[in-house]
Amino acid sequence: AHELLGSFKGALITDRLKTYYYWPIYRHQFCWAHLKRRFEEFLISGPEARPVGEGLLAEYRLMYSWWYRVRDGTLKRSTFRTYMSPLRGRVRALLEQGEACTADPETAGTCRELLAKFEALWTFVRVEGVEPTNNNAERALRHPVIARKLSFGSQSERGLRFIERMMSVRGTLRQQGRS
Repeated sequence: AHELLGSFKGALITDRLKTYYYWPIYRHQFCWAHLKRRFEEFLISGPEARPVGEGLLAEYRLMYSWWYRVRDGTLKRSTFRTYMSPLRGRVRALLEQGEACTADPETAGTCRELLAKFEALWTFVRVEGVEPTNNNAERALRHPVIARKLSFGSQSERGLRFIERMMSVRGTLRQQGRS
């Protein structure tokens, strides 16, 4: 990750892969789409974790109802920040409740990890231009991943470099609306 990102100084949106934990917390955003899937897993993790999952999903839905309005311009960013303050407190309380789930070590571990990196949940609230998910990056990678699976990759180092470069060119042109 250090090598790939080099001198990049922007915000990094990740799926919580520990490789990126070196990134400064104030420029790190955890992907809420990945978090949502994890919170949904809490619902089936057992009776102790279920209310934590339900609560976190309710806060997720509320947060997104406001976020969509920020994106479409019907809610000011400053108002959004104000709305988010109590929501952050409720999310923290739910994560603390989840951390105490003695019957479910996975839920407890996830909640402990999120509490330790709590500010990485909210970079998109503070920093304009940062999204709450890494969906754009994952969409950009979707075609190359499928192509690699269907073609069984390449048999040489040279072939791998060619495919990487052509997929990168294709993705860039596509983003620019060019053939």
